[in-house]
Amino acid sequence: MAAERPRRLPLIAYATALAVIVADQISKYWVLGVYDLPARGTVEILPVFSLSMVWNRGVSFGLLAGQADVARWMLVVFSALVAAALVWWARKADRLITAVALGLIIGGAVGNAIDRARFGAVVDFLDFSGLGFPWVFNVADSGITVGVILLLLEGLIPKRKAAPA
Repeated sequence: MAAERPRRLPLIAYATALAVIVADQISKYWVLGVYDLPARGTVEILPVFSLSMVWNRGVSFGLLAGQADVARWMLVVFSALVAAALVWWARKADRLITAVALGLIIGGAVGNAIDRARFGAVVDFLDFSGLGFPWVFNVADSGITVGVILLLLEGLIPKRKAAPA
């Protein structure tokens, strides 16, 4: 059974990535098409949480915003290359936490790349400024952030030594 687990880990990574992509794109479809958040601007849901329409032309949290179409496509290609590298890494994952973390990051990178390709910008709408968090983000950004945190935590967890044969 232990020999089978590592072979399943890449599948877990890819399934996690697919789940993030689907959740991200469904949430953006709802925000743009069904709820029409662009027409509403900002809608307070709770005192600490709002839906706020932001078109992010930069990278995470609006950093390095580039207006040129060249920057847009460079970010799409960069995201695809990062996702491809992480897909390769996931093939070699030997721990569940690694597989899940890589899947979250892959899904987030692909979800945001889809937005850049379709709209020229990433659709951000989750606004927790009521908690003092100044950035508006989306499901894909959340996947990337949680995935990176899990990879950092994984580095703190000692690996089990293999039992002698």
